[in-house]
Amino acid sequence: MKRLVLLLACLALPVSAADPVKGTAPPAINLDIGTPPVVITKHALAQRASRLIRFYEAGEIGLGSDGLIYLREGAKFKLVKQQIAEKLIDAENAERKTLVFAIADGNGQRDAQPKVWEMMRERWHQQWKSGWWLRDAEGKWSRKP
Repeated sequence: MKRLVLLLACLALPVSAADPVKGTAPPAINLDIGTPPVVITKHALAQRASRLIRFYEAGEIGLGSDGLIYLREGAKFKLVKQQIAEKLIDAENAERKTLVFAIADGNGQRDAQPKVWEMMRERWHQQWKSGWWLRDAEGKWSRKP
């Protein structure tokens, strides 16, 4: 009988441990979690970065305060180049949103997507190179010092 009670108590531990206790903080978000969706999405972002870098360096696109990539209004594009940039930006921004969801989901905290988004936005801002363009919340562009 004691063994049965002990076995049942042990089986209940993971379920009890998974339930958050009211009044406690949720576990920390790991931005570098290695779940397959996160790894695949980061790989896709890294591959696209090599094509986007020429637009960043030319000042034709930049990083918005919301963490998304935008065309700069003052940039002069030939139609074909603008279409290429727009397709890359659309894919990049969609992938960034996917990454945020995958990180939140991988951490078991889907409801923490706004927090993950803010953390990733800050990371992307820190990774942005000096001289590349940033857009503030009002839509004004400036170069990163």
